[in-house]
Amino acid sequence: MKIAMIGPKRIPSREGGIDVVVGKLSTGMVERGNDVTVFVRKKRGTKIDKNYNGVSVKKTFTINKKSTDALVYSFFATLKGLFGKYDVLHFHASGNTFFMWLTKFSKKKIISTCHGIDWKRQKFKGFGTKILLKAEKRMVKYSDKLITLCKNDYDYFKETYGIEPILIPNGFEKFELKKANIIKEKYGLDNENFILFLARIVPEKGLHYLIDAYKKSNIDKKLVIAGGDSHSKDYYDEMVRKADNDPNIIFTGFVQGEIFEELFSNAFLYVLPSDIEGMPLSLLEALGHNRVCLVSNISENNIDPINSYFFEKGNIDSLAEQLVIINKNRKNYQENDNLIDWNEVVDRTLKLYEETN
Repeated sequence: MKIAMIGPKRIPSREGGIDVVVGKLSTGMVERGNDVTVFVRKKRGTKIDKNYNGVSVKKTFTINKKSTDALVYSFFATLKGLFGKYDVLHFHASGNTFFMWLTKFSKKKIISTCHGIDWKRQKFKGFGTKILLKAEKRMVKYSDKLITLCKNDYDYFKETYGIEPILIPNGFEKFELKKANIIKEKYGLDNENFILFLARIVPEKGLHYLIDAYKKSNIDKKLVIAGGDSHSKDYYDEMVRKADNDPNIIFTGFVQGEIFEELFSNAFLYVLPSDIEGMPLSLLEALGHNRVCLVSNISENNIDPINSYFFEKGNIDSLAEQLVIINKNRKNYQENDNLIDWNEVVDRTLKLYEETN
């Protein structure tokens, strides 16, 4: 099959979950003999290779501003997909489906994946929310098949639009554990002497709850906050002010490569206090590094209850209480065979393509 994917900023990249998912899917599909093209966003000063592990990577014009980035990119990527010789156009995230109506008369198979209910995210307000709602409706109307990553989003589309989405969760992967070398030299971090928040620093990830709860808990571990602002610089700056120069709260900025691996491999606890999620890849990656996790009790975070603790969403006291309890007596990580891997995700997605008329 000739497949085109629309949605990521770049591949390979860790800037967002969509980038990781598209990277895993596209390379897995190429390994199975398919011809895959991924349309990524052109950005001045960023080198983008034309080929990534057999995947054709095509730069697409956009305007790199919060209000215009996804909309401009998705318009040109949709046109490129329509006029290219592809059997399947696979759109990722509703924010990239606003121009999906252009596919109305196309004979290509139109697939979309919802990575979370985007219009609910706090970084989108006013006009942005209206655009995302319109895009969501077009995604439902013009997709031959709609994939959701979690049961909560599946139920949302079924109840709101009366459709039956296809549930294909993100894949689980085991990682090689790394010793604390770079992070020890750079940040003074050692094995299990810190708790970790590693995600995009945007309001819906709930970092503000964590900083307040951490200060309230007075635990003897450092708090490491790893991630970029993802078009939410005001919120990022607010979190730095909230930390108030506490020497035990460390902001690393966006991380990848060895530092990323060392942080996940050595954290005493991974914390994800989200208000809203799709299916959080950062949580899957923490579990893949044998980390015990503390997460908000939204259904999307209930990926591996064997290795997770839960607190009441948005409740700082509940989060602080759990930090204290876990710090005193944390359970050990246990292997869980119930999570599907990326090979199964790729196979199920290709099967869906084949079964789509």
